[in-house]
Amino acid sequence: MKMLYIFIITIPMLFFGSVQGYAQPKECPVLSELEKTSIKDKKEVIEALNTLIPNTYGNGLDDFPDIYTKWKVVTAKPFPKTVGNKDEEDYFGMAKTFCGKEIAERSWLVRLDFPKAPGANLAQGQIFLAKSKEKGWFVWFQYH
Repeated sequence: MKMLYIFIITIPMLFFGSVQGYAQPKECPVLSELEKTSIKDKKEVIEALNTLIPNTYGNGLDDFPDIYTKWKVVTAKPFPKTVGNKDEEDYFGMAKTFCGKEIAERSWLVRLDFPKAPGANLAQGQIFLAKSKEKGWFVWFQYH
């Protein structure tokens, strides 16, 4: 039975291994360069979004040039605080898969709503943040 399981997993990887079916960060943050943060830093995170969101999302789309100029923060919390909330906990799992448990535990989930967006896919944003000891808050992954 074990061999059958390995066979079922391995064969598709041979054919599709080079095709990524999901988003991944370009690179993971370096653990030694990250500051430890807590929920007490939420106000600081919210303030940093004024710079981080325009830098991350840019000027919008050709047909909707001001789509990302207004936003509402749905969630802003350290990943460990997402445990128990099904809408948020899956993102913690993604962060751990991408960059490891230690990086995820020093990172934040920020979920956004863009009210000027013309549809659900564009109206929702999720970014993963961390705080560098040298450079402050930065986005290390943008899901939507």
